[in-house]
Amino acid sequence: MESLQQQQQQQQGSDIALPQSWGSGSNRIAAINVEGTTPQSYSGNNSKHFDHDDPKHDQKPGWRKFLSFVGPGFLVSIAYLDPGNMETDLQAGANDGYELLWVVLIGLVFALIIQSLAANLGVSTGKHLSELCKAEYPNFVKYCLWILAEIAVIAADIPEVIGTAFALNILFHIPVWVGVLCTGLSTLLLLGLQRYGARKLELLIAVLVLVMAGCFFGEMSYVKPPASGVLKGMFVPKLAGQGATADAIALLGSLIMPHNLFLHSALVLSRKVPNSVRGINAACRFFLMESGLALFVAFLINVAIVSVSGTVCAADNLSSDNQDRCNNVNLNSASFLLQNVLGKSSSTLYGIALLASGQCSTITGTYAGQFIMQGFLDLKMKKWMRNLMTRCIAITPSLIVSIIGGSQSAGRLIIIASMILSFELPFAMIPLLKFSSSSTKMGPYKNSIFIIVISWILGLGIIGINIYYLITAFVGWLIHNDFPKVGKVLIGIIVFPLMAIYILSIIYLTFRKDTVVTYIEPENNDPAAQARLESGLGNPDKSFEADNIPYRQDLADIPLPE
Repeated sequence: MESLQQQQQQQQGSDIALPQSWGSGSNRIAAINVEGTTPQSYSGNNSKHFDHDDPKHDQKPGWRKFLSFVGPGFLVSIAYLDPGNMETDLQAGANDGYELLWVVLIGLVFALIIQSLAANLGVSTGKHLSELCKAEYPNFVKYCLWILAEIAVIAADIPEVIGTAFALNILFHIPVWVGVLCTGLSTLLLLGLQRYGARKLELLIAVLVLVMAGCFFGEMSYVKPPASGVLKGMFVPKLAGQGATADAIALLGSLIMPHNLFLHSALVLSRKVPNSVRGINAACRFFLMESGLALFVAFLINVAIVSVSGTVCAADNLSSDNQDRCNNVNLNSASFLLQNVLGKSSSTLYGIALLASGQCSTITGTYAGQFIMQGFLDLKMKKWMRNLMTRCIAITPSLIVSIIGGSQSAGRLIIIASMILSFELPFAMIPLLKFSSSSTKMGPYKNSIFIIVISWILGLGIIGINIYYLITAFVGWLIHNDFPKVGKVLIGIIVFPLMAIYILSIIYLTFRKDTVVTYIEPENNDPAAQARLESGLGNPDKSFEADNIPYRQDLADIPLPE
């Protein structure tokens, strides 16, 4: 009788979804059956068991499978709708009309390819980008990458915090520095939704994205941009306007955010993926579709922003003040411009859209900071403490500048933040490109030769554009500032060696050979091991205890959705 009870307990324990250990190359929550029978998933006490590789499971409607993966892409797409991107879109529309819409289209196609690499990395390895960087690089390089990633989060948060503060000023006439404080508090409250599961937070972000879309499409109904001009700008490449090349570079440079790559590779780990070839390939495919849908919505909103700005600034009856605003449009002046040209309701719609954009972006920025801190340092902090620390670090620069210099200085801080993000991008993108193409990290799921070539061309192209933007911006500032010649020479002596170190660091990351193997492939001469890899079975010789499961609570305590 005692023996029969032990067998029943072993059978129950064998049906639990267990994550693989570091030694097996994955921490993904995988459907593992230690007895070697049909793999099943487990979710709580009232779990529904199903066979991921059973033909009946494959007959499940495709749209229901797809919906279970919807969420991470919308959180990631916010980086392409943040206040910094909005300001770049407004400037491009004001300066060049609809002529640069093709740059927005190409840029978001590039973004889809790069973001899909981040999602595939997380799904295939069970670890996110910062964890792989921690495992691969020496301590000095690892800590440098961590500091740079944290700086990138702060720099990305500056436009988001200031944009939200501007929105509160537009809607409720709250001083900018008070708006910065309100932004930090509201973000912490919204992040409290994590306790109800990641899906609730994802739903909130999706609703705010739809609010943005509704506001800017409403603006388009006011200005009625010509459809022929919009379509021509979208599909006919042209760089004819004065400063169009600089605006195009700014548009491309503002699309890929360094922290977004860390974020996407971690968010996909909140989904249960069967540890089988079929399950991983299906998950990668669904995440690609979901990211494509989210970025398509982001593309439409970007088109609406450029079209509204281009139509308003192309009007023949603009006053001299409004013309000056068009020549130097920013997040704050755009409100007055729309109010003067289209009326107060248009300015209110713009303020609501800017508020939604800022709140979405600050939430995802705080999320990214949590994953970066956990991955690089393996810090296991309480969720509220980690949120508070990340938020305080992020809003401090915006608060200081807005108190001292007001809204005008806060607007300049957005430009500085965009330059910092351009500087930081290679230190996130190059590890992503290398790891996703490496058999030591991805095993059989590494990129194909075609994807490797395309991704490296796109990645190096975007990095080159950002470096060009940095160098030209710095040289232009050095030439046109009011410093004495001696001061300019001293600044050049300090900065140019730093630029050389920066370029050498990029070369080091690009050509350094991966040495740490985090994916262990079964022996080719072991048919049983190959069968277990295909079906998602664990090692039958390895025993697990159901009470000692290394569960991924380290990922900001995100509960796995049903």
